[in-house]
This record gives sequence, C-alpha cells and structure tokens, in this order.
Amino acid sequence: MAIEIKTLTFDAYLALPEIKQRYEVIDGELIYMSPAPTPEHQRLLRNLFRLLDQFVYTRDLGEVLFAPLDVLIRRDPLKTRQPDMLYISQSRTEMIGPQLIEGGPDLAVEILSPANTRSELEEKLDDYWRIQVQECWLVSPEGMTIEVLRRGDQGYERTGLFGVGDLIRSEVLPAFRLRVEDIR
Repeated sequence: MAIEIKTLTFDAYLALPEIKQRYEVIDGELIYMSPAPTPEHQRLLRNLFRLLDQFVYTRDLGEVLFAPLDVLIRRDPLKTRQPDMLYISQSRTEMIGPQLIEGGPDLAVEILSPANTRSELEEKLDDYWRIQVQECWLVSPEGMTIEVLRRGDQGYERTGLFGVGDLIRSEVLPAFRLRVEDIR
C-alpha cells in the first residue's frame, strides 16, 4: 500500500527506501534532478575526488564524499542538498550520520552545468552559508575554471577564479594544491 506524502517531514524522509535517482528536498518536496550528469561531469568529479581523497586519506584529515549524498539544511520544512563532492575534517566527522550529513561540511564542490540558473546557484550557496560551509568550489566544465568562495559575514566572498595553468590553494586544506588542468 502506497502512502501519499504531501510534505515530506524529517521522520518520513528517514523512513524512505534508498532512491536511485538524484534529488534534493526543498521545503518538504522531493525534487528530482535531471538530466543525469554528463560523462564530462562525472570525469571531472572522479578526477577531483581522486586527488582530494588521496591527499585527505594519506594524512588522516577526515572524509571526502560525493553525490548522491544528502546534506541536511533544515528539518522543518525539510530541506536537503546534494553537493557533487564534500570534505569534512576529522574533528567534525560526527556529523556523518547513517543516512545523511547533519551539518555543514568544511568544503562543498559543485560542478556546474548549462542547466544551472544563477538564482538556483545563489539559493544553494545561501543554504550552504546557513549551515556554516566554510569554502565552496564552483567547477565550470565549459570554461575549465574553478571559482573558490570563502564564507564571509554576510555570504560568500570570491577568493579566486582559477583557470588552466593556475594553482588553487584551499583555506580549509592549507597544504593541498591543485592545478585546474589536473582534473580534466
């Protein structure tokens, strides 16, 4: 027997079976994300994950995880986001729950697509700011750039826009270095 859920509560969310399609919960409504990521998107994500995860893992700095994985923005009305990749420092890994991340990761990475609107991106960044995400990377496959944003008092502030030939430094992972072309 199917149960109709008009607005998804946090408890109802926890009772959901695993959903194979990517989604986010916005004000209690399950919003399916489509279309599926492109092969280029997935290659960039894989390559960035390999580099970042190897750095974090070999130094026992915490956890690097990737979508689909829910990050709780608020419980009522329920809102979750699924950054393409995230980093949580070792001292904060208690926020990793059995079904979702309950708190702001240190770093959230979004790989942009032509379907992303500026207003959707701004809303997502507002959500990340509210849950104390310290740094966001916006990866543009079209321009082969990475925009690095640092959490400020009123929102995110751009610390740099990096392209091919540039070396990225992270404030949340100070010893980590990345050349943009290394994720191609």
